[in-house]
Amino acid sequence: MSRLQKTWVRCAIVAALLIAGAAAARDTRLTDDEVKQRIISESIASYPGACACPFSTMRNGHRCGGRSAYSKPGGRSPICYADNVTEAMVARWRRSHGERM
Repeated sequence: MSRLQKTWVRCAIVAALLIAGAAAARDTRLTDDEVKQRIISESIASYPGACACPFSTMRNGHRCGGRSAYSKPGGRSPICYADNVTEAMVARWRRSHGERM
């Protein structure tokens, strides 16, 4: 095989790998439901106390319920449920985490 042919073969291999990598990257895009769960997890994790959401557990093992920050008016408002996540929040999360639309 000539030097020119070897170069063409190498170029073809590199091109195939790049195309396969781009296709794989598109396949790894998170669904909107997965993004919503990430937003919820990040919101709960950023809350400084134990009772961000009604379903959170207090240090004594009991559910927070009405004592949670989510249940109290004013102050912090953690995102606890998928229904609380808007399309705009999903789009903002994707932009901030480098996901293409």
